[in-house]
Amino acid sequence: MKERLEEIKTKGLEKIENAKTLVELEEVKKDLTGKKSKLAEVFKNMGSLSADEKKSVGMLTTEIKNVFAEKLSRKEEEIISNMSVLDRPIDITIPGAPVKSGALHPITQMRNDLNEAFASLGFEVYTEDDISSEKYAFDNLNFAKDHPARQSMDTYWIEGTEDKEGAERLCLKPHLTGGSVRYLLKHGAPARFVYPGKVFRNETTDARHERAFYQYEALIVDKDISFSSGMVMIQTILEKVFGKKINTRMREGFFPFTEPGYEIDMECLVCGGVGCKVCNHNGWIEVMPGGVIHPNVLKSAGLNPDEWTGFYINIGLDRLVMMRYGVDDVRLFHSSDLRFLKEFK
Repeated sequence: MKERLEEIKTKGLEKIENAKTLVELEEVKKDLTGKKSKLAEVFKNMGSLSADEKKSVGMLTTEIKNVFAEKLSRKEEEIISNMSVLDRPIDITIPGAPVKSGALHPITQMRNDLNEAFASLGFEVYTEDDISSEKYAFDNLNFAKDHPARQSMDTYWIEGTEDKEGAERLCLKPHLTGGSVRYLLKHGAPARFVYPGKVFRNETTDARHERAFYQYEALIVDKDISFSSGMVMIQTILEKVFGKKINTRMREGFFPFTEPGYEIDMECLVCGGVGCKVCNHNGWIEVMPGGVIHPNVLKSAGLNPDEWTGFYINIGLDRLVMMRYGVDDVRLFHSSDLRFLKEFK
């Protein structure tokens, strides 16, 4: 029996040494230490041996098993350490494969440009979570209880909170404006800050609309903010983004969180003001609502409207990017089509 064990040991060590790959080594391991290995057969047949033979054979079998385990481990380390070694010379004259480099998404580029532009005007950049609540998205912003924007046709309410109210009724952010009250409650006034982010609306998609899109809101709160200050801010930002003077116009608009409120349009840069599907063939495209912050919003933020005032603008970030690059369909930005995105490297 001992002679047989020595033979198993000698041939086993030879097999381990001859293994060249991890796959071959795994087969050797299975052959030497598996359930159907010769060592396993020795253990099964030990019942026919005398007590003294069982002891000596058992000790020798265990010793061989331990030797196999150590040699297998060392061989595995050796194979792994040499796996990167080529089996042929390297031809350094062959051109290497080009490295594929990525780039920032055009909306991300625009957001960064706006951050820099506003920072140069002394604004702080503020962010918040994508989940908001009825309290911050509507109650604090002077929305009436029966305002249609509260209904599921516009807002995505979080399942399980539909029957609750206020801070307990959760939703995906339908707009960024709720962040203004959250910021002012934490930091107080005076304040000037911007807050970029993604918003979610349950609406039909087309060349100008998406269900999930990006906004970029800015707010100044101080004791003496004039309407002309807001207009200067709008003109300055557009000029910084596009590198030239942009024609703009303002139309009266109603927003519960402003008094008065305005729709701010810019001349369509896709068609140069002639008319196209992006601007609905009228030469102008709405890029941001804006206006003077409503007194009730200031009260929600813990500020006295007789002492403080402010000015909002809410930039449609996707549309601004469309104007910068002459893109005529907003859905392309969210398509993950690399052929389209590579154009902005």
